[in-house]
This record gives sequence, C-alpha cells and structure tokens, in this order.
Amino acid sequence: MDVISLVGIVAVLFIVISLSEPLADWSRLPYTVVLAILGTLIGIVATYLVQQGQAVSELGPAVEAFEFSIRANVFLYVLLPTLLFQVALGLNLRRMAEDWVPILVLAVVAVVVATFAIGLALQPFTTLPLVACLLLGSIVATTDPSAVVSIFRNIAAPQRLTRIVEGESLLNDAAAIALFGFFLTFVMLGVPNPTLRDALVGFPTLIFGGIATGWFLGRICLGVLSWLGRYPLAQVSLSVALPYAAYLIADQALGVSGVIAVVMAGMTLNYLGPGRMSPTNWTNLREVWDVLAHWAGALIFLLAALLVPRLLGDVRLYDLFLIGVVVVAATVARLFMLYGILPLLTILRLSPRVDPPYRVAILWGGLRGAVTLALALAVSENFRVPADVKRDVGILATGFTLFTLLVQGTTLRWVISLLGLDRLAPIDRALSNQVIAVALQNVREEVAETAKNHELTHDIVRSEAKRFAARLDGAMQKAEAADDIPDRDRITLGLVALAGRERDLILEAFREQLISTRLAEQMLSDADRLIERTRAGGREEYRAAGRLSLAQGRGYRFANMLHNRLRVSGMLAGLTADRFEILLNLRLILRDLHGYIDAKIRRIHGRRVADLLHELLKRREDQIQSALEGLRLQYPGYAEEIERRFLRRTSLRLEEREYDVLLADGIIGKELYTTLKQELATKRRTVETRPPLDLAVQKSELVRQFPLFTEMDDESRRQLSAALRTRYVQPGDVLLRKGDVPREVSFIASGAVEIDTAGQKFRLGRGEMFGQLSLLSGRTRRTQATAISHTTLLVLDEARFRKLLKRNQDVRSAVLESAERRGLDAEALQL
Repeated sequence: MDVISLVGIVAVLFIVISLSEPLADWSRLPYTVVLAILGTLIGIVATYLVQQGQAVSELGPAVEAFEFSIRANVFLYVLLPTLLFQVALGLNLRRMAEDWVPILVLAVVAVVVATFAIGLALQPFTTLPLVACLLLGSIVATTDPSAVVSIFRNIAAPQRLTRIVEGESLLNDAAAIALFGFFLTFVMLGVPNPTLRDALVGFPTLIFGGIATGWFLGRICLGVLSWLGRYPLAQVSLSVALPYAAYLIADQALGVSGVIAVVMAGMTLNYLGPGRMSPTNWTNLREVWDVLAHWAGALIFLLAALLVPRLLGDVRLYDLFLIGVVVVAATVARLFMLYGILPLLTILRLSPRVDPPYRVAILWGGLRGAVTLALALAVSENFRVPADVKRDVGILATGFTLFTLLVQGTTLRWVISLLGLDRLAPIDRALSNQVIAVALQNVREEVAETAKNHELTHDIVRSEAKRFAARLDGAMQKAEAADDIPDRDRITLGLVALAGRERDLILEAFREQLISTRLAEQMLSDADRLIERTRAGGREEYRAAGRLSLAQGRGYRFANMLHNRLRVSGMLAGLTADRFEILLNLRLILRDLHGYIDAKIRRIHGRRVADLLHELLKRREDQIQSALEGLRLQYPGYAEEIERRFLRRTSLRLEEREYDVLLADGIIGKELYTTLKQELATKRRTVETRPPLDLAVQKSELVRQFPLFTEMDDESRRQLSAALRTRYVQPGDVLLRKGDVPREVSFIASGAVEIDTAGQKFRLGRGEMFGQLSLLSGRTRRTQATAISHTTLLVLDEARFRKLLKRNQDVRSAVLESAERRGLDAEALQL
C-alpha cells in the first residue's frame, strides 16, 4: 500500500470516529458498539467489492485500501499500550487502594475462572486439545465494561461500584493477556499441556516480572521528568515513549508480560508524577493522554471490526453451536463471580454490597471487544500454531465478540431501564422539586431586574411574567407536596451537597495553583470518600469519613517505625510536611463552607438543617485545628513556614490576575504581558519549592523549648540534642510495659502519657519525664506507660542520662522530686 492510500484510510477512519459519537447519542447505543458495527459494515462492503473484481473500477483503489493487511502487532504494539497506559494514568489509585481486594478478585480470579470454565466446557465438543481450549478461554475472558461504566456515571451509581468496575477492566485485560501468552507457548508446535509446576512457576514469573519492569522504568522516567521541568513538551514526549519502551523491554528483552509492565509503569507515573511535575505540566500531560487514548480506543475497535469478515470467512453451522457453548460457559463463570464470590467478599467486609440490579447490569454489560479480536488475530497469524486451532479460535472468539456487542450491547440501555436504574430515587425526586422551586424564584428576581435595567416593552414583560408565574406556581405546589422529607434525609442530602462543594473548592484552589497536584489528588480522594460514605450512611458516616481523612494511616505508621527504629527519617519528614499543608488548606476551605450553607442549603432544606450542618462543620474545623496544634508542638516553626508559602502563592496568583485584566483592557501589550508572566513563572518556581522539614533541626528546637533544659548553655544543649533520639508515637501505643528491664528515659516534648503504677493512674504532659525511677533504682519495671495522644518523646539511654544528671541540677532536682512523690529514698536511686 502506498503512502497516499494510507493517508486516505487514516482520514476516513477519523471521520468515522468523529461521526460515531453523535450517532451513538442519537441511537442510544454504547459508543464502542457503534464503532464495532460501523467497522464490521465497512469490512463487509470492502470484502464484497474486492471479490467482484473490477465491477466498480472507479472505486477499485479505495476499496482495496480498506482490504489492507492489519497485523496483530498493530494492536499489541501500537494501540493497546496507549490505551492501557492512559487508563492506568487516570485511575484514582488512592481510592482504589481501599478496594484492592474486590478489584483483584473480580479481575484476576474472574479471568482464571472464566478461562477454565470456557476451556473445560468446550473441550468435549471439539477435537482441539485442552490447552487450545484454555487458550480460547483466555482470549474471551477479558471484558470491556466501558459501556456499563459510562451508563453507571450517567445514572449516578455509587462511585465505589463504578471504581471497582473500572479497576477490574484494567487489570483483567492485563491478566487475560498474560494468560494468553502463557497458553500460547504450549499450543505452538504441539507442546504438551502445561503441568501444575508450569502454572505455579511460569505464570507468576510473567506477572511479577512485568510488575518489576514497569515499576523500574516508571521510576527512571520520573527522574528524567523532574529534570525536564522547564520543558513541558519534552515531558509529554517522554511520557509517550514510556509505555512502548516498557512493552518492548518486558516482552522482547526479558520475556515477561509487556502488558503488565505498561500498566505498572502507568500506575507508577500516576502515583508519583504529580509530586515531580508542576500542576500545569501534569494537567497538560493528562489532557494529551486523554486525546491519545480516545483515538487509540476508537481505532482499535474500528480496525478490529474490519477484520470480522476475514475471521468469519470459513464459518459453519456447527460453529454456531460452539459459540453458544462459549456464551453459556462465560455467562455461568460471570454469574459465579457476581452471585458467589462477590457476596462472600461483602460478608467478609472486603467489598461494598452490590445490589441485585447493579449485578445484572454488570453481567449484561460485560462486553467483549477489540482486545479479544486482536488476540484472536494474533493466533491466526502465528505460523507455529496448528491450522485447526487457528481456524476454531478465530471463528469462536469473533462470534462470541459479535454476540456480546450486537445482543448485549444493543439491549444494555433497555436492561438498565427495565431494572429501574435510570430513575431517580423518591427522596431525590422530592429534592429536585424543591431545588427547581428555589431556582425559579431566583430566576424571577433576576429577570425582573434585567427587564427594568433594559427598559423592555411593558406588554412583553407582563405577558412573559404571567407565563413564568404559572410555571413557578406549579413548581411551588410540587415543592409543598414534597415537604414531608424527613429531617434525617434532609441532613444527609445537605451533607452530600456540602461535601460536593468542598470538592469544588479543592479544585478551585488547585486551578489557582494554591495546592500542588499531588496534594490536590489526595484531598480530592478524601472528598470523594466523604461524599460516598455520607450518601450511604448519613451524618454518622460523614463524621467517620472526616475523622478518617485526619488519621495517620499505614504509611505514616511505617514511616514512624523507620524513624524510631532505623533512624531513617526521609519518609516521615515528607509525609509530615504533606500533612501540614493539607490541614492548613483544608481549614481554610471548611471556613468558606459556612457561607455556602447560608446562601444555598438554608433556602432548600430550612433553618434547622442549616444550623445542624454549621455545627457538624464546626466540629470538623475543631478537629483540624487540634491536629494542627499538635503538629505545631511537635515541629515548632514549620507551620509558620507553610503559611508564609501559602500567602506568597496567593499573592502571585492575584498578581497574575491583575496582569490578565490589564491585558484584556488593552492597557498593556502582549510583549510586556509575556515578560511579566515569565517573571512570575520564575518567582513561582521558587515558591513551589516547599521548605524542607529537617527533623534534626526540629529536635534541637524542642530541646531548646524544654523547661528542664532552659538553663543549659548552647554547647551543652547542642551535645544533648545530638544524644537524644526523637520518637513519635500514636494514641494507644504502649511505651513501657510491666516487667521490662529499664534501658532508657523519655522526656515528653508534646502530647500526653498515662502512667499506671500499682493500680493508680495519672497523666504526664509536656515537659515531664518517665522511666527515670526504674532505671536509676535498677528494679524491674512495675509501671506501664501508654500514649493517650499523638506524642513526641525525646529518648536518652542510661549512660547518657547518668551523665546528664551529673551536669544538670534541674534534671537532678526533678528526679528527686518524682522519687519523693512515689515515696522512694534518694539513696535507692543510686545517684
């Protein structure tokens, strides 16, 4: 095929892609189904015309162009990496981490179950060996739930359910293609069926090798992206190279799963990229990838559909029966996952409850598409695969794909409607009536003001006012009929609206460049969780989700362990700095929400609900303020540095707005505007660099502020600071246990500790110490100490503590005073 024909084909394909979206909207069919239908029709017409010879001589070159040889490598090496990489790049990994169990089970386990169910069901009816049947099972096991996901979004299905289905779609593609590669090696040239040892060694090697390769290449790419910070187009270009490099290196050089390497590389860039790139550059990169993935997804469906006539060229009547067997086996496997495994995960509290209508939608929406056709084409092109396997795999995979697209895909919206998923819940209908009434009242006031300002004709204004009043009266009657919404439901709806507004304010702060991309994504994840849990559980879940966003999770506890035990502080410093910045920004955002309650929610839900929302919001503010105060005590001065940085970023954004206004008003020209923007960009790069949290410096500051050490000279305080170890503990951590041999003394720099001695409990706070009496007396501890808040301890071992006692009279006096309170003799302390 010459270049001119290739350019013509590309132009026609993109025209078809552009027309498919409005056609899908008009026909109420899923977009991918429309693409598949159009591609199949084009392939059928082109095949027919070519077979007619020169019957249409004028169209001969164009028709032959559409019969060009599409190789499986076009899908596997060009289009598929682009599609998978963008999906991995767009996932909300922080939220998906909460649901990793159901996602992995529904993806990996479902693919394995479907593969073996289809392979075992098919073998008795064919002459193919078992491994060939399993190969076919792996090809058709992967689902493309894009249709059901898009419908779920349109009907406001639970976000968590949508997220699980999205995660499943990405990982089951990777798992199915890895299984396909595993079984293909045994099919080629009659290699015997795989043994259990092959499955337990070979398949995990493909999987974990791909994970390691993708992670390693993703980290290398991140390092180069940081270095290219001043060149946004270069960053985008490098990101485009990453999935292809990952696929080729994994598949060709290392012999592991290239698909999983691409997915892992995308997830690595997704999770760590926002912290290595500026918000603007990261947003641009994501937008470019959205376009690339849209084209890749559309082309992969169209080109795969063009192959349908070729793959079905030798179909026989008995093949239709085999296709039916595959359909039944795949459906049974899917039913087992949705009605067997998924409820079990729900009982074990590892997965959200999925209502029966949503299960039916997921079952019927499990379409097969371009990936299945591409894998079938790869088998049919492989000269090392026996001819009978090529034929049967091509026909059965293609026939099954057409069944899901033409039967399930075309009726999916009808099934959704039949299940009632496209209708508003009663409480939402009642709320919509009140919202419409309030909105129309506001519109009436604004329209009246507009008519007055523009001095419109009196007759026109009166006739339009009369028509609008009739509509408003009808809306008010419906709203009054819906006044019986219980306060409990009104509170839930108000909190959901409040959480949604919180999310909008986070996005606004991000667009104003007041929050970095990485922290904005974390805050948005917390806001999404707040919305989901509030919608499901109301007021109590709103409180629980708010507390959860303030909690120090597993990563923080791991960082504490690294710092306390291994003296590795980098991770803890980074997480603590993030926590400072998130809390400061969240406190400002929550304060703005009070105005939203008064301006919007009060008019819809009434004063009682609005007052309660103010109270709930105030409690969250108090919790955030308490967490901030705890951090300020632990890290003196650092919060002030973060606040200064916030003000500098705000001032730069306001300065940029002023320049935008001056340019729009024509006061300054484009050249001066460009120069001013460049100067701002230089200043912004400086401000974007967050002040480092040096835990050693913070420890010195804590020592300086400690009451017992205030009289020490600077050199002694410096030596003591070097000897002390900082330990950060969580509420509930046991610091001393009864029966332990004393080894160290702890000074409380911030927080509080409860001491239990001989059944008596008392609390120690900032500036006090514990463990000194047991250590000095040499007795086995009879005391248990437990942290009752986030606490910072300065810990000193026995030898250094005894030296401190000799040098510091204040510490010695404090020890003697504590001994006297406990009734201990000073001589027993071995001072």
